[in-house]
Amino acid sequence: MSSVERVLPILSWAPTYRRRDLRSDVAAGVTVGAMLVPQAMAYALLAGLPPAVGLYAATIPVLVYALFGTSRQLAVGPVAIVSLLTATALAPLVDEGSAGYLAAAALLALMVGLVHVVLGVARLGALVGLLSHSVLVGFTAAAAIIIGFSQVKHLFGISIERKERVHETVVEVVANLGATNGTTLIIGVASLGSLIALRRHAPRAPAALLVVVTSIVAAELFDLESRGVQLVGTIPDSLPAFGLPDVDGSLVGNLVVTAFVITLVGFMESVAVAKVYARRHRYGVDPNQELIGLGAANVASGLFGGYPVTGGFSRTAVNDTAGARTPLASIITAGIVLLTIVFLTPLLASLPNAALGAVIIVAVIGLIDVAEMRRIAEVKRSDLIGLAVAFVATLVLGIELGIGVAVVASMLVVFARMSRPHSAVLGHVDGTTSYRNVDRFPEAETLEGIHIVRIDAAISFVNADNVKKLLRRHADEVAGSEPHALVLDASGINDIDATGVEMLHELMDELAERGVAFHLTDVKGPVRDVLRQAGLWAELGDRVHTSTFDAVGTITAARPAPADQRRLGIDERTPSGSASSVGVATDARVDAPRRS
Repeated sequence: MSSVERVLPILSWAPTYRRRDLRSDVAAGVTVGAMLVPQAMAYALLAGLPPAVGLYAATIPVLVYALFGTSRQLAVGPVAIVSLLTATALAPLVDEGSAGYLAAAALLALMVGLVHVVLGVARLGALVGLLSHSVLVGFTAAAAIIIGFSQVKHLFGISIERKERVHETVVEVVANLGATNGTTLIIGVASLGSLIALRRHAPRAPAALLVVVTSIVAAELFDLESRGVQLVGTIPDSLPAFGLPDVDGSLVGNLVVTAFVITLVGFMESVAVAKVYARRHRYGVDPNQELIGLGAANVASGLFGGYPVTGGFSRTAVNDTAGARTPLASIITAGIVLLTIVFLTPLLASLPNAALGAVIIVAVIGLIDVAEMRRIAEVKRSDLIGLAVAFVATLVLGIELGIGVAVVASMLVVFARMSRPHSAVLGHVDGTTSYRNVDRFPEAETLEGIHIVRIDAAISFVNADNVKKLLRRHADEVAGSEPHALVLDASGINDIDATGVEMLHELMDELAERGVAFHLTDVKGPVRDVLRQAGLWAELGDRVHTSTFDAVGTITAARPAPADQRRLGIDERTPSGSASSVGVATDARVDAPRRS
């Protein structure tokens, strides 16, 4: 792939587009377009924005992602979690419904886009993965519950103050139930029931579109507005205008954290679903180019009066099921939304807010993935800790604090695992040169006076103390019997930092005082580099071996290790004959502590 194609992936598929894919792409584009129109309007309402802003965010940004993105099935546009994050960030800063609120939403989209692009250009896609999968599942489920309860007011036709925490929203709803509009409740419940029934019995039908059309017809036939039912109202029929949002510069500082949070959550949601369908259709997705593609889409959204967008789970699934083969399907989807803005907005003015609230509630139900929670529990039960922390923190503390706690929880889980790395005592498998974990292979034979330990993690400041305690304990067990040797199998150690090196220095001094010889085997190149720079490689001398089998043979035969370390793959930079000369100094070190 050329450098131009990397920047504009559309050039890699458009020139060789196959005509047989056209019918499938058109069908998928029309299907997702029919789904996106009501969803975009509903999610804009969730973000505290006019429905037209949702439509704007579902046009030019979708086209732009098709130019820059690497996923062929990902359906980009407004999504529930990003909409809620937008509302949470803007509500305390700008009056909802004002021109300043719309400008702030566009500014936030620009900032989110720039964060995406900077991370993508810097090739930092891996750094965005600060949330483990299990923590993201917990956070998403809690966010779905918060979103669902935030829409209850539309179903009951009541007005409540926006709250970040779910229990506060529940209290507000209960306190205002006396003001319920009966007609609105009927519309809301009927819409909710219809969406659930259609999803269950006719999953391929455009359920949201059917409910929207039906509720518009009902509003016109029965003059629902006169009965107190809140309608969407007039929607501009003009295409989105290009321009920078007119906002106070101080607003930028207030939105920086939210921009990073939306980038984190939105990118993880997008790249996760994009990889699923890339594997299914056997092509690759470049995370760094995805950052650039989503960033360009958000920049376009900000410049054309929209708000932050990302790839959505449900629409992507529909896009794939409907037959999408290339990003042309997304281009057609954007065209459907543009045609809706130009020709159909007068009809949408009679759309009840209760129907849009029902669309959101049904859409977010799928985000509470109980099946995935069960699978996580089956794969690794300890991952449920991070999941539960993220879930409870988001419900109790709100979206932004919840995501912060979720990130910290992810990192703490990683540090906890790193601090106590997996280790194994190795024994010899009879008739082979292999050494295996004696817990898994009880028939593997251990040797008197020699303990062989394998550490399966990088040695760093996080785990150095625990590793030292482990190795010291094994050294104590061999100190009373010949030949007094501790062998560290380093095949599972892929890195070591300064703290780890200092720990090994101290350990070697302690072992030398006890008369225990310390040997290293199967040391990887990056670890060798650090040990050499620290001087530890030279101190070890002929007690470094290419394999555990060779180490045991050298120890039991009381013979020096081979002099030519390079030929046997021990060290690529040791010239022939030098190991033996180093070994003289090393033998002296075994009998006496290292002097500083």
